[in-house]
Amino acid sequence: MTHYKVAVLGPIPRDHIITHNNEVIQKYGGATHTAIAISNLLENKGVVYPVTHVRKQDAQGIKDLFAPYDNIDTDYISSEADQGDVIQLKFVDQNKRIETQTAFMKPIGPEDVKPLLDCEVFVCVPVTDFEVPLETLIYIKENSNASIVFDAHGPTTALTVRGQRVTKFWVDRDLWLPYIDVLKMNLEEANCSWFQNEYSLEELEHNEEIDPEQLPKFAEYCLQHGLKALYVTLDSRGTMVYTLQNGVLHQELVPSVPVENVIDTTGCGDSFAGGIAFSLLDNPTDFIKAAQFGNAMGAQRTQGKTFEVFKSLLETKKILANTYKSSI
Repeated sequence: MTHYKVAVLGPIPRDHIITHNNEVIQKYGGATHTAIAISNLLENKGVVYPVTHVRKQDAQGIKDLFAPYDNIDTDYISSEADQGDVIQLKFVDQNKRIETQTAFMKPIGPEDVKPLLDCEVFVCVPVTDFEVPLETLIYIKENSNASIVFDAHGPTTALTVRGQRVTKFWVDRDLWLPYIDVLKMNLEEANCSWFQNEYSLEELEHNEEIDPEQLPKFAEYCLQHGLKALYVTLDSRGTMVYTLQNGVLHQELVPSVPVENVIDTTGCGDSFAGGIAFSLLDNPTDFIKAAQFGNAMGAQRTQGKTFEVFKSLLETKKILANTYKSSI
């Protein structure tokens, strides 16, 4: 039997969430969504290794959270530095939220991933720009054959000295692209990653989502500078998948998996990344199939407040067959 190894790099913040329905949820988030989403799909065919730094007071609670999942190895969750993220999220609508961060994890360095270089996939889900540094990606790329899936939420988010989490331009983007295989982002993050030589003050004031006409240009640029695939999520519409085929830009919309009632969207992007990473284990170049799995895991995440929302591989395949009318 094939025995896969997947490393999940990112924070496990203690989240205090006020949903768009004014419900209060307190839980550990971030990379937990990614790890558990992959765990449910992987079943007995491999092991998931969360790699992160947490506070001593949170360490046991996080390990208890992962305890029911036999294929999640918690040996690389370290509390030695006693530094971990604490984040408050207040949703103003289903997708937009105000974020405040009051504690900060130690960045994940090359020494943290050195024992895991035989993993097939490293999926990186930073939520702020310091958590998964460029030097760590360079180290992985230079010392392993793994695919690197990376979430742009990290490098497009910064912290003010008041703990406010604010968007920022990913100005050093070109230093990162050669060390990322699959990059995922939303329209706001794409806008933060594709910038002009100079903006007017008015343009900066209203600079939110990327112009849809600019998306193909941005995608082609990224693919020419190292990426194998770019995913841009479009909320309820689905995901745009960009690849180069024989040097020519190929773009395809993979529609979302429909859901009737959205309960909590926290962690949807992390869950989406987990679906991509799992799919690439068996199909490392089938980026459309990976987007379908990503959409499925993101949709499942919206369906409740706990990790019980994630379904088995068989159940997920049924959802994909119904949604995309194809055999998975």
